[in-house]
Amino acid sequence: MPSVDVFQAIAHPARRELLDALRVGELPVRTLAERFDSSRPATSQHLRLLLDAGLVAERRLGRENLYRLTPDPLVAVESWLGAYEQFWNTRLRALRDVLDGQE
Repeated sequence: MPSVDVFQAIAHPARRELLDALRVGELPVRTLAERFDSSRPATSQHLRLLLDAGLVAERRLGRENLYRLTPDPLVAVESWLGAYEQFWNTRLRALRDVLDGQE
């Protein structure tokens, strides 16, 4: 069971950017750290939180730590957003109906 809430994990823009980078596949921490102006330890801290949320997995290869995306916890985010998507679709349909009635 993840020790960090997935919503907390994706709240920070740097962590969302790390997840985006890992969509292409497994990457070493040094490659991920190059994407940011912050230090490598700061990137590692963000990765640790993503690990604790279950959003990334880590493996050691020689002297490098490699990270890969494990997106299953994002299902909770998708479910939560689904209600808002339905809300906005209903509102937009109503707006379309109003606008269509003005023609």
